[in-house]
Amino acid sequence: MKQTAIFAGGCFWCMVEPFETQPGIINVVSGYTGGHVETPTYEQVASHTTGHTEAVKITFDSDIITYKQLLEIYWQQTDPTDAMGQFQDRGDNYRPVIFVNSEEQRQLAEDSKKRLIESEQFDAPIVTKIEDAKPFYPAEEEHQEFYKKNPRRYALEEEQRKAFIDKNWK
Repeated sequence: MKQTAIFAGGCFWCMVEPFETQPGIINVVSGYTGGHVETPTYEQVASHTTGHTEAVKITFDSDIITYKQLLEIYWQQTDPTDAMGQFQDRGDNYRPVIFVNSEEQRQLAEDSKKRLIESEQFDAPIVTKIEDAKPFYPAEEEHQEFYKKNPRRYALEEEQRKAFIDKNWK
């Protein structure tokens, strides 16, 4: 069955590939959500005046990959202890958020966050928010599938995230 998930975990450029390469993923779109400005631009979101955060909207076949599996992938792409951005990306537009679109997603997200807290994997508190999904606005075309279009720049953007993942999640 076709479903959607919306995750924010820093720069959306680095959030596409980990999901897009999984079986059962139909589409991953980079965009903006959570704010008060309709159809914002990249420049507006980067100005920290829209309330939006960069996020990815994932369309998936839940018969092949479950929302619970997507949550596991999500956690392992982020620093869940950093509320004001991710890695080199600083500011509220890079905050980590799981945007849920149903009570079932909320419960699964809350349960996964609770398991992470109880694991005591991190010394600092887990600060990733779980919020109701808001309107999602796709980003401009140049931001879609950035890892394929700009592999060198993507590799540079990904360095800190990759080092964190290797240290904390592998």
